[in-house]
Amino acid sequence: MTTRPPRTDAPPPGVRLPKRRGVELSLLVCAVLISVSGYAAVGLARSGAVPPDAARYGAGLGLLALVAHLAVRFRAPYADPLLLPIAVLLNGLGLVLIYRLDLETPNDQAAATQLVWSTLGVALFIVVVLLLRDHRTLQGYAYVSVAAALGLMILPIFFPAVNGAKIWIRIGGLSFQPGEFAKILLAVFFAAYLSANRNALAYTGRRIWKFQFPTGRALGPIVAIWLLSVGVLVLERDLGTSLLFFGLFVIMLYVATGRTGWIAVGLVLASAGAFLVGSLEPHVHSRVEDWLDPFASIRAGEGPGQLAQSLFAFAAGGMLGTGLGLGHSVLIGFAVKSDFILATAGEELGLVGLTALFLLYALLVARGYRAGLSLRDPFGRLLAIGLASIVALQVFVIAGGVMGLIPLTGMAMPFLAQGGSSVVTNWVIVALLIRVSDSARAPQPDSADTGTLAPVREDAHFREDAP
Repeated sequence: MTTRPPRTDAPPPGVRLPKRRGVELSLLVCAVLISVSGYAAVGLARSGAVPPDAARYGAGLGLLALVAHLAVRFRAPYADPLLLPIAVLLNGLGLVLIYRLDLETPNDQAAATQLVWSTLGVALFIVVVLLLRDHRTLQGYAYVSVAAALGLMILPIFFPAVNGAKIWIRIGGLSFQPGEFAKILLAVFFAAYLSANRNALAYTGRRIWKFQFPTGRALGPIVAIWLLSVGVLVLERDLGTSLLFFGLFVIMLYVATGRTGWIAVGLVLASAGAFLVGSLEPHVHSRVEDWLDPFASIRAGEGPGQLAQSLFAFAAGGMLGTGLGLGHSVLIGFAVKSDFILATAGEELGLVGLTALFLLYALLVARGYRAGLSLRDPFGRLLAIGLASIVALQVFVIAGGVMGLIPLTGMAMPFLAQGGSSVVTNWVIVALLIRVSDSARAPQPDSADTGTLAPVREDAHFREDAP
């Protein structure tokens, strides 16, 4: 009987890995300087002068980054040094792009509000890093998390629809999307339930042909929660979040069981569901028609629609882009700062800049996966992979929609797009990944000396000889 060597960054007992907080601080300085340079470039392109508040913007962003760094340095000293700088850079570039678009929409200023939400997001990041000493504490709140998630998703039903979807709660001048917070809570529930029942899901039940189907007792509760959450989102016409939750469910089920058949089942069910919803729901059907023929409105003499304008923006960007502040993506219309902000990046930064953005997202997701695979406890592994998958799925769905690869769904690009709820929840996701990566890289005491847990072998479903 042979086993694969563990793929882990965690050191053996008694061995200390470098903390690498100096590397993190250096990268944070680079992230702030890149963001300030982008801010100055917008001013130079639009008015021929550096914006007078560029130094204040840089100081504010730098102060937020420094406080977050200090929280990580003292409470999570072994955390991955790349996670925080990537988040700061993406958030800073998002503020630059929103400010650039504000210059052409004087009656719709969003940069200042987005900066406030970003500050709140960093504050919650610090709170999570300081107060959550062990990610395994969340495992005891699985059912509280799922109850809170369902409650948050139900609330928008009682509020008016915005742009055809009931996903917003508006109270006075304040508005937020509860579904953004629900995705973290559902990831916690899925991780806790699947880690507790992974053996029953992987090795019990009935085998039909080459597939092992778990018993209803093991799979039923999590399927019921998933169906209920997706059903609520369909009623609210929030198909983007529905797709995200479905993808999250399938990915975490696959990771928990090690059964590739779940990927095939997920693809079949997703295709069938997309076909039914796209055929029966008028709001979704119109988006499918726009995706199939984005230039139909031009031939009809009605002018280009949002998707057509987005494709024009990407085409105008070429390889190196038009330069920050010199594009015309504002012609996309009302969603240019949220759903379509990637089109502004594509036009003004070009294929090179767009590729750099995608590489940042890919690195963020990869480091989240790496932290999860380095952990020895199943809950932490599933939680880290689930949180990283949320970011990956959002980027895929949004980028695919604005580029015409898949039908458009209303979601916010992580850190980059206008949206307070989105930027806050993404900062919380990064905080949880920081905590998980710190647990993965921290030195492990020897059980023989201290009585604590020593490293354990990999789960059975990672063995080559597993059934």
